[in-house]
Amino acid sequence: MEAGAFSSGLITGLREGVEAALIVAIILAYLAKTGNARYFPRIWLGAGAAIVLSVLVGAVLVATVGEMPEPYEQIFEGAVMVLAAGVVTWMLFWMRRQAATVGAELRSAVDRALTEQTGILGLAVLAFTAVIREGIETSLFLVGQLQAASGQGDAGALSVLVGAVIGLAMAVALGYGFYRGSRLLNLRTFFRVTGVLLVFIAAGLLSHAVHEFVEIGWIPFGTEPAFDLSAVLPDDVGVGLFLRALFGYSASPEFIALLVHLGYIAIVLPLFLRPVQPGAARRPDPQVAGRL
Repeated sequence: MEAGAFSSGLITGLREGVEAALIVAIILAYLAKTGNARYFPRIWLGAGAAIVLSVLVGAVLVATVGEMPEPYEQIFEGAVMVLAAGVVTWMLFWMRRQAATVGAELRSAVDRALTEQTGILGLAVLAFTAVIREGIETSLFLVGQLQAASGQGDAGALSVLVGAVIGLAMAVALGYGFYRGSRLLNLRTFFRVTGVLLVFIAAGLLSHAVHEFVEIGWIPFGTEPAFDLSAVLPDDVGVGLFLRALFGYSASPEFIALLVHLGYIAIVLPLFLRPVQPGAARRPDPQVAGRL
């Protein structure tokens, strides 16, 4: 088991899983509060369908890249990594802006589904659309991590998957706690810390994608090594291997890859950490804002 790849998958599975679990918990808690617990199976149907579709998307992407000849395999791998980093970056900022109002919006959507003629089906669709966004994002990000970990052989890819499954299982347990009203986890701190980690992981995916594009000749400039730390901190054993699998560390990165890696962090991290402007979100939802 590769510790870095495992940690990368664990962080992704836990963070994205908690987002989805929180959404489902809010819907279920509101249904129970309003005496509509009989509709729980509809929520499970919609959420379950979203999970299955997300897994299928990930499996198709992995199977597709495995059948491609060079250089199309490198092109596809690089494109998936760029797409995954882009989607995760967008979702980080979306969740940051919507955290205070997502609960109220979901409860309003439940009310509409219950009053419209498509009520029962509408609840399943609501759960599906709420979870599929997180599911597709998770699949894309994990596929990108799997491709980045493929340099470590099957052990690296397996470690990412095992970490993701454990992270998702932990998220399910936390989701049950949310439903029961538990406040043991400070969600504001959780999303902030895991968000910072995801920024560094996404930066590693982007730099790895640039490396792939350099190898096939798509990027002809800045291809010289910026430095070589192989004698001090090699990226194929020990701590270096851990950092490589988790954050995309390279002992001898190309100038352009290093520039993209550090540039992404320098731009995205301060934007993510800056305080949310008062007008960026609508009136806070008191039941969610206290935890987010």
